[in-house]
Amino acid sequence: MTIQQSSEALIETAVPQVPGAPLVKSRHPETQALHGGSFRYDPATGAVAVPIYQTTSYQLPGTEGADKLFALEAAGHLYTRVSNPTQDAFEQRLAELEGGAAALAVSSGQAASAFAILNLARAGDNIVSASGLYGGTWALLAATLRNFGIETRFVDAADPEAFARATDDRTRAYYAESLPNPKLEVFPIGEVAEIGKRFGIPLIVDNTAAPLIIRPLEHGAAVVVYSATKYIGGHGTSIGGAIIESGTFPFAEHAARQPNLTEPDPSYQGKTWIEKADAIGFFPYILRARAVLLRDIGAAISPQNAFQLIQGLETLPLRLRQHNENAIRVADYLKGHAKVANVIFPKFQAGQAAERAAKYLKSGHFGALVGFELKGGREAGRAFIDRLKLFYHLANIGDARSLAIHPSTTTHSQLSADDQLATGVTPGYVRLSIGIEHPEDIIADLDQALAAL
Repeated sequence: MTIQQSSEALIETAVPQVPGAPLVKSRHPETQALHGGSFRYDPATGAVAVPIYQTTSYQLPGTEGADKLFALEAAGHLYTRVSNPTQDAFEQRLAELEGGAAALAVSSGQAASAFAILNLARAGDNIVSASGLYGGTWALLAATLRNFGIETRFVDAADPEAFARATDDRTRAYYAESLPNPKLEVFPIGEVAEIGKRFGIPLIVDNTAAPLIIRPLEHGAAVVVYSATKYIGGHGTSIGGAIIESGTFPFAEHAARQPNLTEPDPSYQGKTWIEKADAIGFFPYILRARAVLLRDIGAAISPQNAFQLIQGLETLPLRLRQHNENAIRVADYLKGHAKVANVIFPKFQAGQAAERAAKYLKSGHFGALVGFELKGGREAGRAFIDRLKLFYHLANIGDARSLAIHPSTTTHSQLSADDQLATGVTPGYVRLSIGIEHPEDIIADLDQALAAL
């Protein structure tokens, strides 16, 4: 086969997220992270690393073939705003690692959260969300989506039935973080997913803070979203987000509840997205997110960033082990420090929070985020940040390096004082994202910063 023939074959076969068995079957994430999906090597060159397909467009397979591609009657790449072979390899591998049916990579975690909701809700609709959220997500749900005519009803996840009480005929989705940042109290995934099934409402779970150590789809979530910028990338160089569909939620059975997927779409021959997906053997939720939201809003991931995130994904299981071990050491150290009023970490939770941590977290894993409250309050928190040397002062989590921030004056500063408390942010709260450095060096830096207060 010539390079030209190989390239033509690649256009025909590198289809975005066509369901099928992976080339290498494994249930182990260490293997899935390296071999998941259909990409084995580049057929044009034999390259084992996924190439960066730095292109905007693709040679169309004749006029009849082009007609089918644009009508979504055949799968293939048309334009990199909608799909790209590098992106596709990342999506397939991530979907397999998550235990999902299909995935969509987008330009950021915020875009993933927004698309996940906009794919189901329209003006006049509402969603019900847990109140324990990252500050940027709270602002998206409470302010930006409200301007689009979509209401968010915030409830306390400690009582799963609060989701049912907040539900009405225009509720389209439930939303939550699996390990809420900064509360770090594991969300009752299975309990709320079961409530959603009663109403025909899918549960969307942001699993950014707990990849691999919490498996939302296995507990009934319909959709998982990620800021891939965080642990999935791990290197702090690339922005990206992802949406993974379980493939098991019965959207077709809930036509009145899910009009976005079950009403005819005039931009695609008046077919519903259930019909479109069935015609090509695909999944309606991700298909619509790609063909409508990514097409029209254009929050596309760049091929370069998709490539970078694949590199991070390949070492994710190994990095998470060290993150977790180091976080336990740090939490134990802070727990005994005289200047620390409280440590927020799943290991130290009691009652219902502890029961949910035991149920949903992988055994022996508590995540790599550690929160603590200083006895000196807001000023002590700010002073502590300024005295750190090894830790970076960043508005990020999940890097291989250790990070620290004072949320009430940074990531959650756009929230009112009451809303900050609802998300778990107190004036003296400090959030640490524990990296993979040697734990003695991490603790030594914390020790010197606390000693200076």
